[in-house]
Amino acid sequence: MPNIKDLFNQKTLLSFELFPPKTDRGMEKICREGGTLDQLYRLNPDYISCTYHVGGSNVERNMAVLSKIQNDGRTLPVTHFTCIGNTPKTVCGLLQAYLDHGIHHVLALRGDIPLGYEPGKEDLRYATELVDLIRREFGDKFTIAVGGSPEGHIQCRSIQSDIEYLKQKQDLGADYIITQLCWDMDQFKWWYDAIRSAGITLPVDVGVMPVLDSASTINMALSHNACVMPRALCEIISRNWIFPNVFTPEESEEEIRRKKDAFMEEGIQYTISQINEYLSLGVDGIHLFTLNKADAVTRIIKESNLSA
Repeated sequence: MPNIKDLFNQKTLLSFELFPPKTDRGMEKICREGGTLDQLYRLNPDYISCTYHVGGSNVERNMAVLSKIQNDGRTLPVTHFTCIGNTPKTVCGLLQAYLDHGIHHVLALRGDIPLGYEPGKEDLRYATELVDLIRREFGDKFTIAVGGSPEGHIQCRSIQSDIEYLKQKQDLGADYIITQLCWDMDQFKWWYDAIRSAGITLPVDVGVMPVLDSASTINMALSHNACVMPRALCEIISRNWIFPNVFTPEESEEEIRRKKDAFMEEGIQYTISQINEYLSLGVDGIHLFTLNKADAVTRIIKESNLSA
């Protein structure tokens, strides 16, 4: 299998993000013959990443998904990895386990700070520390992706500071960037120019959140990310609003289903349009957050002409 950082020199990449389900039934849906992974493989992705909870609470299921991808040999597996609440020794032990399973690509993240968290004396606190640790302890055994926030990380004092931290990650040995979701194209264009002006030359793999459900769209935008929802996206939500609100609807099941179907249809077209706009900017890759929904993602990719 080739290395992701080398693939960026050859073409615009296509990749997907999965999350490990909490149940055995959910895992079977992903891993069984004809399941989610098999459907995604048909789209010829360059890699598939799998999320990782703070503290590694889902590490077994994360490892199971990634090991299947590795063993299937159809694409490259990339693990997310959060460092908050872990000591360097613990981190190195966990990362060695990934290497032992043939997984050599990692997305190095700080992770969300748990409620009531009190850092230990030796705990890692920042993604910059994690990138530095991986390079010092493992050399070039890992290809390292880092997160980028086109609207600025919600806990960073300014977007300029956020860009400075991103530059530090590059200088410490990161190989490429996967961005957070961003529906505000004007903001993305500003950020894209700003990081290049700051001397950040890493390939940018753009994280795209498909617009499939009004409640999850609102939740993704506001729960952790404080993302701007442009007028066009808000209009889709408004046209298909479920009363009294999308989280506790009281309309008939038939009407709710009608509105959800209409929202998904408009949302898919919105997502396709956004992907095409990103590609017109010359970004290095499209990384779709699949939400484990292979059918919708398949349609988006095929109608965007991204599948080889």
